[in-house]
Amino acid sequence: MTNKERRDAQIAYKSDDAVMEEQKICRRKLQKLNFMDRSDFDGIAEAVKDLLGASEGAFINPPFYCDYGSHIEAGKNVFINYNCTILDVAKVKIGDNCQFAPNVAIYTAGHPIHPVSRNSLYEYGKEVTIGNNVWLGGNVVICPGVHIGDNVVIGAGSVVTKDIPSWSLAAGNPCRVIRAITDADKRKLFREEEIDDEAWEEIVRGMDECVMTGQG
Repeated sequence: MTNKERRDAQIAYKSDDAVMEEQKICRRKLQKLNFMDRSDFDGIAEAVKDLLGASEGAFINPPFYCDYGSHIEAGKNVFINYNCTILDVAKVKIGDNCQFAPNVAIYTAGHPIHPVSRNSLYEYGKEVTIGNNVWLGGNVVICPGVHIGDNVVIGAGSVVTKDIPSWSLAAGNPCRVIRAITDADKRKLFREEEIDDEAWEEIVRGMDECVMTGQG
């Protein structure tokens, strides 16, 4: 097997010349994205579309860093805020309507624990999946092989080392589920503060429209 084949099979591989050639392509695209006029939203959107392997309306506030870009699959309406790093040695799948706060880091890449094996330059990548409607708070770290379900909120500063089930509010280092997210949370804004009447009426109208069009 070639090292690219080994990498994509999620087994031990080395970053040889063929692997680094793929990373060079990504770095040229990142150079363009990260040095664009920050007010050129259309241009940024086009650069993001060119960078990511598959996406539908994803938007990234640069700077942004990744290894390949083509290993990232982003769903509809994904928003990634400033200074995100995705080490996409293995596939990173991101669902619809996900929001990443600043400084989020997703790592599929890893190295052997023992120094003899690690110094051999063999490494690995393990796939990360993130479901629909997930919000990752600032400075969240997602470790290799983690799977996050739908409708999950991860609190700021969390280090996620294990899978998180759908409809969970989770936080901490290591990250753990704090409680389930329920319909009682629909009108909550910040701590005990609720969404004001004017905004809530607009949200309700939007929910009703989704039900009427079969999207809810």
